Amino acid sequence: MPPAVKAGSRPPWVGLAAAVWVQVAAGSAYNFPLYSHSLKSVLGYNQQQLTMLGVANDVGENFGMIPGVVCNRFPPWLVLLIGGACSFLGFGVLWLAVSQTVSGLPYWVLWIALCIATNSSAWLGTGVLVTNMRNFPLSRGTVAGILKGYVGLSAAVYTEIYIGVLHDSSTKLLLFLTLGIPGICLAMMYFVRPCTPSLEDDSSERGHFSFIQLSSILLGLYICANTVLDDVASPSDAVNYSLFAVMVLLLLAPLAIPLKMTLYPNRRKKIGPIGPSGSSDRLSKENLDKSEPLLAKSSSTMNAGSIQEADDVSDVDMLLAEGEGAVKKKRRPKRGEDFEFREAVIKADFWLLFLVYFLGVGSGVTVLNNLAQIGIAAGVDDTTILLCLFSFCNFVGRLAGGAVSEYFVRSKMFPRPIWMTCTQVIMIITYLLFASGLNGTLHASTALLGICYGVQFSVMVPTASELFGLKHFGLIYNFMLLGNPLGALLFSAGLAGYLYDVEAAKQNQGFHDASTNSCLGPNCFRITFLVLAGVCSLGTLLSIILTVRIKPVYQMLYAGGSFRQPRSSHHEQQ
Repeated sequence: MPPAVKAGSRPPWVGLAAAVWVQVAAGSAYNFPLYSHSLKSVLGYNQQQLTMLGVANDVGENFGMIPGVVCNRFPPWLVLLIGGACSFLGFGVLWLAVSQTVSGLPYWVLWIALCIATNSSAWLGTGVLVTNMRNFPLSRGTVAGILKGYVGLSAAVYTEIYIGVLHDSSTKLLLFLTLGIPGICLAMMYFVRPCTPSLEDDSSERGHFSFIQLSSILLGLYICANTVLDDVASPSDAVNYSLFAVMVLLLLAPLAIPLKMTLYPNRRKKIGPIGPSGSSDRLSKENLDKSEPLLAKSSSTMNAGSIQEADDVSDVDMLLAEGEGAVKKKRRPKRGEDFEFREAVIKADFWLLFLVYFLGVGSGVTVLNNLAQIGIAAGVDDTTILLCLFSFCNFVGRLAGGAVSEYFVRSKMFPRPIWMTCTQVIMIITYLLFASGLNGTLHASTALLGICYGVQFSVMVPTASELFGLKHFGLIYNFMLLGNPLGALLFSAGLAGYLYDVEAAKQNQGFHDASTNSCLGPNCFRITFLVLAGVCSLGTLLSIILTVRIKPVYQMLYAGGSFRQPRSSHHEQQ
């Protein structure tokens, strides 16, 4: 049975601090490049088999439809528990194979195990994101940017652990993932829970979010500095452990907010979120007798009063009441209200948002998946700096996309997708720079692309919740995420990989050594970049159409300078 909704001002912040750790753990799929070489050398796989394992890695990470359904019916601790179990089972099988504790495991077993292992990312991400979006309904963009930003940093966090603590051991890394992620889930699942949200603006809340954003930026800069240090020097074990301890302290920084609220409580009496007479004590007492699943009732239905009671009536009773004329049939929800998934998928705005996200992220992930080959083709000897640069700028884009869109949606009522428009215009310019092969533009293009790529994530998340509500947000959000693997399949494997092999075959014509099957020069990816520029041009056009269509929705939701509760979608049809 789901737990009671936690009342009070501190629990949401405790849950957000716990969610930071869960989101870092949820980036386990980014570790595939760190142990993939061991799968190839120890198990004797060829490059094609390794590539198919990479597909399993992406499929597991992005298939979140089941977590989206489960989180709508069960409490978040169960969602996190399932995610931890997936990690334990999947990475455990991989560890048994790579450590040769168990030998002779079939290839298809490892393929399925990798799918299960990285699917833990979908469970963990869904559980904490939808819970915190609901706990902070007035700051959806900021919350989405923070949580998505920490996912972007997780790759760098794992790399730091792999190099500094685990000494570049793939076997130790797989064992760490097998035991560490379930341990984090067990430690944090009590704190990630539905809380009574505040439905009024609070200046201190903005300060708290700014503190978390600043601490995450410091964490990102610190990890980048450590990466450079590892490249130019060889720190001792004592230094590595000290650096790791500082990183842990930076990850604990968000806990300073509930600690400060405990030591220095704000005694200003607040209006309860249900009504003027609703105190937190009363809310807590009432909620002890009424449990609530993760997304059973979203913020847009909390003020519905007697309408909420009608939602608890069985379908049979409702049909009888409709037949007797006691109540009228429910009308279809309007944008900004709570949609069921089947109601959302028939809306043009749903598919416009999906296509804009798919075109932006799909083109970006193509560059990310081929960034090492792009660097080599451009004459870069060490592509680690390119990967680190893209990762950090991706984090900056996710964090800034949430914060900037939140500021302008409150002050100017700008629809959030306008930032997808702006960043995809920049992505067009970036792809043209990549295609030109101009000297000195590779690192700048990579940084710009990383920022724009990150913005797509942190803008899509709150936009989906504002257009279609929080009640079925988990399922809708995870459907949107399918744009990532779909883009990788079409643009990366289908387009970039094919064109690269064709150009490599031209350059290596006459050579019979497979090791020479590489491509150098701007022609390796030129056509790919021109196609991606065209893809983002289409995405820009669609995002403009979406922005114009949903502008009235944002004028309704943010007319007073802050998020305003729409009327429930469950009222009578006039």
